[in-house]
Amino acid sequence: MLDIQYIRDNPAEVATKSAQKGYEVDIQAILELDTRKRQLLAQIEDIRAQRNALAAELKQGQPSAEQIEHGKQLKEKIIVLEAELKPVDIDFNRLLGQVPNMPLEDVPVGASEADNKIAKTVGEPVVFDFPPKSHWELTETRGLIDKERAAKVTGTRFAYIKGDLVRLQFAIVQFVLNTLGDEKILEKIIEENQLNIVAKPFMPVLPPALIKTSVFAAMDRLEPRDDRYRVGEPTDDLWLQGSAEHTLGSMYMDEILDEKTLPIRYVGYSPSFRREAGTYGKDTEGIIRMHQFDKLEMEVFSSADTALDEHLFLVAIQEYLVQQLSLPYQLIKKCTADIGKPNARGIDINCWMPGQGKYVETHTADFMTDYQTRRLKTRFRRQNGHIELLQTNDATAFALGRIMAAIIENYQTHDGHFIVPEVLRHFLNGTEEI
Repeated sequence: MLDIQYIRDNPAEVATKSAQKGYEVDIQAILELDTRKRQLLAQIEDIRAQRNALAAELKQGQPSAEQIEHGKQLKEKIIVLEAELKPVDIDFNRLLGQVPNMPLEDVPVGASEADNKIAKTVGEPVVFDFPPKSHWELTETRGLIDKERAAKVTGTRFAYIKGDLVRLQFAIVQFVLNTLGDEKILEKIIEENQLNIVAKPFMPVLPPALIKTSVFAAMDRLEPRDDRYRVGEPTDDLWLQGSAEHTLGSMYMDEILDEKTLPIRYVGYSPSFRREAGTYGKDTEGIIRMHQFDKLEMEVFSSADTALDEHLFLVAIQEYLVQQLSLPYQLIKKCTADIGKPNARGIDINCWMPGQGKYVETHTADFMTDYQTRRLKTRFRRQNGHIELLQTNDATAFALGRIMAAIIENYQTHDGHFIVPEVLRHFLNGTEEI
């Protein structure tokens, strides 16, 4: 949720930048409701002060009939004003919740993902002396991916991942956990990118896969609802999370943390669930666009002082991880219409998929500032006692299916096998080829 004071001070800018993100918001209506809400609150507080003063008088002796009647009148006025305040407050919060986070100045203005900008291209696509195959052509015939039987059991866009592909997945997981837990590696990444933050390791977390409606909405990740899976309705009122940051970013709601604990860095491993609504016919082969997929997600809580550097740090980590796998990639600066409602900035990494002859999104990094924590009431106390909102960042370490697809396609051999990237072999007992 955007700070109402910022809207009061910058109404034209908020309207313009909201439109750049594709959101039509009625700033004038928000400000009018804000004014009325503040007027009603001031009246209520004034009458409560009168009641408190009257109560103090009544303690001095036997109350008179006039004092008792005056007390009743004050109570009735508060009831009337609170009844008037309730719909104003509901409408105010509804309209305020429609205002997106403001994009940072370096975010390209654009109407769709077609307006995203390629910031850089790293690595050269591998040239094969044979026609490269897609990852599903290389794995389904060998029984490493079985979508046909999964469709019988669960439906389309699900798969059984089997054999050496499972071992590869957990080798990738261990590689990431070792990397993000290594202070020396993090120090090197920070120094190379000239960031003013500490090299505090990431704590691994296995987060819940279910999230309450109210919390999902407070994270501003519930919409579009037709892309989410609801479970236990109406009894449980729970949703399957779409990514680990949904339950990681909300874990400190209604809490005040100590500044000395910051930054808090987590890497969460969890199955994720998305309906992929509106994508029928896109990437239906293989394991690129699935209803269920495993993912390693980084989440960082920090003060406003370091939040942007934490975002840049997460992007640098993503690049480091991809570079360690020697995969060609492009770094994409997402435009205003593509970064998402709660985001102030968004970066994608697209890895080259030779079997498909194109770069495919494998990573995203989202900087939310205090947009999520304002509604979640996630705060910290500075050394001087001042309480402020925390700021949040999340970023993909690896979406396991997508990065395995990239490895399989880039490391394929003429006989239909694929080479294991050198950095992963230690976690596969030295296996060099699958």
